[in-house]
Amino acid sequence: MYIDPRHLAQLSMIVEAGSFQAAADRIGLSQPALSRNMRTLEHRIGAPVFDRSSRRAMPTDLGLRLAQNGLAIRVAEEQAGKYSERVSSGAAGQLRIGAPPIIAGQFLTSRICRFLIDRPDCKVDVRVGLVHELRTMLERAQIDLVIGPRDLADRVAESHFVPLADDRVGILCRADHDLLARETIQLTDLEQQHWVAHSRGSMLRQQTEGALIALGLERINITVETDSIQSVLEIVGSTDLISTMPRETTRPYLADRLTFLAFDHPQFHRPIGAIRRTSAPTNRAVDEFVNVLKSETPAIDPI
Repeated sequence: MYIDPRHLAQLSMIVEAGSFQAAADRIGLSQPALSRNMRTLEHRIGAPVFDRSSRRAMPTDLGLRLAQNGLAIRVAEEQAGKYSERVSSGAAGQLRIGAPPIIAGQFLTSRICRFLIDRPDCKVDVRVGLVHELRTMLERAQIDLVIGPRDLADRVAESHFVPLADDRVGILCRADHDLLARETIQLTDLEQQHWVAHSRGSMLRQQTEGALIALGLERINITVETDSIQSVLEIVGSTDLISTMPRETTRPYLADRLTFLAFDHPQFHRPIGAIRRTSAPTNRAVDEFVNVLKSETPAIDPI
């Protein structure tokens, strides 16, 4: 048996208002139209919902029970409407973010916290992965946006890149490393060092090796290879090994035991930003989060 939920909602309004006319005024229907709807409801269920012997709108026991169902429908509609308004404004909804390990650290989490302060009804899902994994997730619409290097956007068809910062690569070492005493770092100095290398599948590893080779470095003595950013920080902070890390997103972890060498190269340039598919459905929560990213991070000019 199909019962029109609108009729149940109207029934609950009549019971609440105490008369057909008062309920019709609240709903925005004429009194005759509302009466027809109630007769349609009674015909559908095969029993009266009002005591017709009374001049007032007195519900039967069945009418009272169905009015409770109608009230639940009205409450659900009201809640759905309010939630839809919050989703439309970006105050509620779901936000699915992907990021490489180092960016997914304090750089991203601090901005997520800032975003949620004013939007506690939003749900945030953070996925961490290497560039090729993030690209696949973005292309398959498993995430809404990636916070990552510009090169990733170049590999995703129909993507849009919003620049956030130049997270340029730097050479990381222990705060009291012997290299820091050198007035100028030479290539021979770097060739004599032992390195902690990032995973071969990481874009950071590819960029690092490309830049060092372009500098003329003939060999890189790799002692440790890992896909754990935490391992890189711990090993470099406790040994003479050196590594490369993005300067901006690593800054929160430096404290007083890690630092970057005064050494740079144009190929260490590494713009990062928010990457989205241009064909993705409109998601106001994503728009609002990108706005938070832009306000929290000094922007760089697009390249």
